[in-house]
Amino acid sequence: MSNAVPSPAPLRTDVLVAGAGPAGLMCAREAAGRGLRVLVLEQSPLPGRKLAVSGGGKANFSNRRISPLHYRCGDPAFCAPALKAFSPAVMERLVAAWGLPTEERAHEQLFLTVPARNLLHCLLDDLRARGGELRLRQRVLAVRRTADGFDVATDNGPVLARAVVLAAGSPAWPQAGGSNAGFRLAQALGHSLVPPFPALTPLLLPPESLAAPAPTSAPGPSGPDAARRVGGSRRLPPAARPAGSPPEPMRRMPRADIIEARPHDGETLAGISLPVRISLPEADLAPALARDPLWKDDLLFTHEGLSGPAALKASLFWEDGSPLEVDFLPDVAFRDMLDAPDAGRRTPFSLLRQHMPQRLAERLLPPDLAQRRTAELSRAARERLCAAVHARRFRPAGRADFRKAEVCGGGVDAREVDPRRMESRLVPGLYLVGEMLDVTGLLGGYNLHWAWASGMAAGRAVPA
Repeated sequence: MSNAVPSPAPLRTDVLVAGAGPAGLMCAREAAGRGLRVLVLEQSPLPGRKLAVSGGGKANFSNRRISPLHYRCGDPAFCAPALKAFSPAVMERLVAAWGLPTEERAHEQLFLTVPARNLLHCLLDDLRARGGELRLRQRVLAVRRTADGFDVATDNGPVLARAVVLAAGSPAWPQAGGSNAGFRLAQALGHSLVPPFPALTPLLLPPESLAAPAPTSAPGPSGPDAARRVGGSRRLPPAARPAGSPPEPMRRMPRADIIEARPHDGETLAGISLPVRISLPEADLAPALARDPLWKDDLLFTHEGLSGPAALKASLFWEDGSPLEVDFLPDVAFRDMLDAPDAGRRTPFSLLRQHMPQRLAERLLPPDLAQRRTAELSRAARERLCAAVHARRFRPAGRADFRKAEVCGGGVDAREVDPRRMESRLVPGLYLVGEMLDVTGLLGGYNLHWAWASGMAAGRAVPA
């Protein structure tokens, strides 16, 4: 007689969702509301860990001004159907129905005024009320397609499911549970990845980038012809944009040369924060996106480089080796200050320090011009000064790693997924949502909204 313990009978469900983040929970909630048996498996001890701390703990859950332009994707049109079907107004109504108070902040960002975990609890309560089940500390080890659906290997034994939704997130923010487990599952099922990279993360600068500008005999080249266009990357929107000039005030502004001078002695700029307008002169951004007011935001200098919302946004579309351009006085024309009738006896430095910390003013201005009387300055000298303030270029050495990244760029190639259903074109019955996909939004509620929209699309599409 054999003493072998028989294997437990496989658990059966209609829909298995791998991952209890915002995309997975929204998908599961919607599918369960359609009467389907839904099982959500989460490898962490807590669900929605990134959601619970998002937006500084207040969940920047959406943005009133969302369009596909605000996302980086190998197929720029991919986002449109899901975003159209689940607009910010729909999410606002849902949040209001849950009784969660909200507020609008700069750039039409929508935040809760209560802790983000309240939003997480509402999602979980809805899931349970609709009959869905959540199991924690349970990993999805492998997914195999069968004639009737999927055979899913987990820590607690096999699960048979008619449909599987991969909502396992990305490697970004590993201290909050981020990992590449979902990417491995997708690749094992035949999907290809656009190489993942840290996004919405600080940009690293070599120390010499913060030195004062060296004297130059003539302004650098300006205008769109001076920029080298970057193309050919599947991770960037295609370079289909009409020729045109950058937005004002950059149109006729000579740029400040990219600095490779000696490091400045004395204090660093770390800790200085101020509003700027940041741009990517060599990126093929659509004209409407390049002009978007969202690029005007706070910039923070750190010991390693640039952070703050402006730098984090730029990190999404920045390419290795390319420069950033920063307007340090986006609301004030430095030329008008220099040309003012009462400015003749003053120095450019004394004028500039009225609008920013002295340490920064010292670094921005050409040292051969900073302490001269304004009345003595030639037109060419004034152009140099304006370029140093309004069109200062930095060349980052790289991005901070995934530990500081809010999201991950790249992911499962969107061309392999149906944009209306989020269903794999390669494996029928497999769905991919949220950060699993090569869809990454700008800072400001765009990524959480993509999680809701893609999760809802899949939850509505899984077959009953």
